Amino acid sequence: MAELGLLCAEQGGSRAVRAPRDPRLLEDGRVLRNLLRQEERYSPRASSLQCVQREVQPHMRRMLAFWMLEVCEEQKCEEEVFPLAMNYVDRYLSCVPTRKNHLQLLGAVCMLLASKLRETTPLSVEKLCIYTDNSITPCEVWDWECLVLEKLKWDLVSIIANDFLDHILQRLPLPQDKVDLVKKHAQTFIALCATDYTFTMYPPSMIATGSIGAAVHGLFTSSNDFSYEALTELLASITGTEVDCLKACQEQIEAALAENLKQSSQPQQEYSDSKNAAYPDSQEVSLTSTPTDVTDINL
Repeated sequence: MAELGLLCAEQGGSRAVRAPRDPRLLEDGRVLRNLLRQEERYSPRASSLQCVQREVQPHMRRMLAFWMLEVCEEQKCEEEVFPLAMNYVDRYLSCVPTRKNHLQLLGAVCMLLASKLRETTPLSVEKLCIYTDNSITPCEVWDWECLVLEKLKWDLVSIIANDFLDHILQRLPLPQDKVDLVKKHAQTFIALCATDYTFTMYPPSMIATGSIGAAVHGLFTSSNDFSYEALTELLASITGTEVDCLKACQEQIEAALAENLKQSSQPQQEYSDSKNAAYPDSQEVSLTSTPTDVTDINL
């Protein structure tokens, strides 16, 4: 039994150090097959906003998602916390009609639950309330935590796209020194997909596979080692995905990234231009700020 133990690397420091990848688990095809078999159980119904919700619209969910992503980044959460929290949000919205003024409360509760599962030290209720500009109270968070748990039937160990990354990367002929870089880019794509409701139509394994394909395609565009067609076919074979479906998913991910970069650069450029016009001699001003509320959802 000892040989099956996790590989641990305990070190000092302010952040908890995670166990490195265990090759025994990653090389065992049964683990990947179990993930593929169970993933549909945790996938929300793609039509929930149209069929279940009356007030909540896709653009409201998108605004909520970007706020949640900013909070998770500000708090330096593990990469899995945000996609897992969005999985809870979507599963809840797929079965419970929700008022739009309760969306931020739902998002805060889902981040709390996800952090309890995937973080060594979970997010604090008090900090989450501060991030909403104190528009919600700790008592509301605790009450809704019980409500969300009940509606999700206490089944929180959702399979998300991040859970497939190491298993897929283990089976790709990547240079060892590039694996972590590809994984980091893929994690970024997965987070981007979680902000866009249209990606709920894809299972987590396809999001993970498409994100890795997009990452490799972007990082090694000029390399002869990675043929786009050959890579797509290999990725599809690893997760048993249709090649055409995987191509469509990957292209949609790349298009979403391009659109997101376009939208994010526009306000920043406008802000910089107006700042330079007003203060031509000033130093560059940081554009980062602490996220607070998403009251525009109610407009």
